[in-house]
Amino acid sequence: MTCASCANRIERSLNKVDGVTASVNFATEKAKVEYSGGVSPEELLAVVEKAGYDARLPSEPAAAPDGENAGDGARASGDEEHNRELRSLRTRLIVGAVLSVPVIAMAMAPALQIDYWQWLSLTLAAPVIVWAGLPFHRAAWANLKHGTATMDTLISMGTSAALLWSLYALFLGTAGEPGMTHPFELTIARVDGSSNIYLEVGAGVITFILLGRYFEARSKRRAGAALRALLELGAKEVSILRDGREVRVPADQLAVDDVFLVRPGEKVATDGVVVEGASAVDESMLTGESVPVEVTAGDRVVGATVNAGGRLVVRATRVGGDTQLAQMAKLVEEAQTGKAAVQRLADRIAGVFVPIAIAVAFAALGFWLGSGAPAAAAFTAAVAVLIIACPCALGLATPLALLVGTGRGAQMGVLIKGPEVLESTRKVDTVLLDKTGTVTTGQMTLVDVVAAEGVAETDVLRLAGALEDASEHPIAQAIAKGARQTIGELPAAESFANVEGLGVQGVVDGHAVVAGRESLLADWSQPLGPALAEAKTVAEREGKTVVAVGWDGAARAILVIADAVKPTSAEAIGQLRELGLTPILLTGDNETVARTVAAEVGIDEVIAEVLPKDKVDVVKQLQADGKVVAMVGDGVNDAAALAQADLGLAMGTGTDVAIEASDLTLVRGDLRAAADAIRLSRKTLSTIKTNLVWAFAYNTSAIPLAAAGLLNPMLAGAAMAFSSVSVVANSLRLQRFTSSNRS
Repeated sequence: MTCASCANRIERSLNKVDGVTASVNFATEKAKVEYSGGVSPEELLAVVEKAGYDARLPSEPAAAPDGENAGDGARASGDEEHNRELRSLRTRLIVGAVLSVPVIAMAMAPALQIDYWQWLSLTLAAPVIVWAGLPFHRAAWANLKHGTATMDTLISMGTSAALLWSLYALFLGTAGEPGMTHPFELTIARVDGSSNIYLEVGAGVITFILLGRYFEARSKRRAGAALRALLELGAKEVSILRDGREVRVPADQLAVDDVFLVRPGEKVATDGVVVEGASAVDESMLTGESVPVEVTAGDRVVGATVNAGGRLVVRATRVGGDTQLAQMAKLVEEAQTGKAAVQRLADRIAGVFVPIAIAVAFAALGFWLGSGAPAAAAFTAAVAVLIIACPCALGLATPLALLVGTGRGAQMGVLIKGPEVLESTRKVDTVLLDKTGTVTTGQMTLVDVVAAEGVAETDVLRLAGALEDASEHPIAQAIAKGARQTIGELPAAESFANVEGLGVQGVVDGHAVVAGRESLLADWSQPLGPALAEAKTVAEREGKTVVAVGWDGAARAILVIADAVKPTSAEAIGQLRELGLTPILLTGDNETVARTVAAEVGIDEVIAEVLPKDKVDVVKQLQADGKVVAMVGDGVNDAAALAQADLGLAMGTGTDVAIEASDLTLVRGDLRAAADAIRLSRKTLSTIKTNLVWAFAYNTSAIPLAAAGLLNPMLAGAAMAFSSVSVVANSLRLQRFTSSNRS
């Protein structure tokens, strides 16, 4: 497929088959087909081939005999295919640029028009138009067979006309005679077509548009990276327990009911049930919630989550394509395939413009022949129309604006992945915001210390911080980090002990210190006083985590830990509202926490306690209600929703999976960049549209001159040059785009 209209053609062909519903994505080069009745996959492949394209069925993700995953092989094959396409484009572009530059220079500068320069131009330009432009000619032929016209038709038609007419003028006309020159004049006068060549137009157009296609192919190459990044998350090796011994094997050799070991800091190899041990497991990949989940014997764990605490022995319950990680990968793939590809603006215009240009060319030919003019003059006018209808600025209109826009975005911390992203930004009216890591920092932070009467806050931080510093638990580390930031170095804890599931105890500076759940302090006969109990209730009502601290026989304080809201989030929400967007908080966290955060930043609507599949369903429901949805997230659990949304924005501080599944990446992790990203994308899209108008306007205005037989080669070259200059100048205006951040 060479453009989005190819995808549309295949989609229409498949949907004509009874019982078939198909969606074809140009970016991922995949079709999602639902079929019923007597239709077979082989018949569907035949339909695609009849439409003029090749197709194959996807490989099943089953284990290959050598231990490799068959799906991995298929992906590797697809990657190699994309790489070959990119290398081919790059080679054609380099050869085209090297050969076409001297052709354009000779045609536009009379001083370079030495004897027989026209033959040198033919020698250099012919390979560019025929070989470098071969992809356009093939696509144009496919379009012709199916009665459609795209930008490829326009390119092939115009450049072929330029070459064929130049050959006629050189071999049968007077253009091949020694001393022939193109005078440097832009006068509008009747010209002798048999003495003029238009090789610089053909070679220049092919080279410029190859440049644009190369940029597009590079961005399209990244479409499948989300799936690769997601599948890379899983553990590569696992320690299986067999006959009481540990055996280290590749993770893809795990079978259901195998018992395996997960040490602190390791990833859980696959979905399973804890048989032995207790630990805190970081499930933020799945739920987005920053607080680790305490697990013990009998609890379920999910593959690719991280064991943040003690040693676990787990029995595998699901492996391979049945795991939650594999299901998330499937969600991402389905969302990417189902997302409607935006047809390029140039193709839309070309679909109308090409038939008009051809009609004008035939009309000019018929008029001149009917009026008794010589056949050479009539054909000169007709061919001139086809040549002038092929503006090289079309090849620059989208990629150049995108290049400048993305460059300016990168300076501001916004990465735009490709031109198909831009159309969505114009229509977006609803923005879904993940909470953890997007609106909040995504890290557990000590946010408050409530000390009993007569107890110094610094003493609480010194004693509790020193004790918690000896623990590996993420909440303990958050307390230790907060204490160290406030009072500096912490003393060492002695006689440290971890009380499973309740807290920690030890001796610090001669004090017997205990920190953890209220029940742990009660076991030590250290009940919370009324003031501390009230403060604990208030904090927990807001969804925050509370650690009670006591020493020397009495409860002394409570420590409040939470995922803190980013200081710029409230301002960012205001900017999104100014753009006409309705913000909605979408999170896997509990309702209480979500509503507290939403109130703090100014979000009215909250959807909480949702898993990754639920997030995708929320996006689909909003889209079904007629909303154009943007999604901002940072975690693996957001990847499928980012892919499903009309516009996906990933925080650059998040996971590779989220970044790859998104359309825009916010490098700094500052939510205000989301508003800048949407403003910049809308401005870039507006610039592309203006470029296309200029590109067509210059050449369209010259069509009447061509039809009247008044187009000389210098005018054709000037139209090409002026339209390109206007596109360049308009695109460079994007460099002046500024952020709306007020601080």
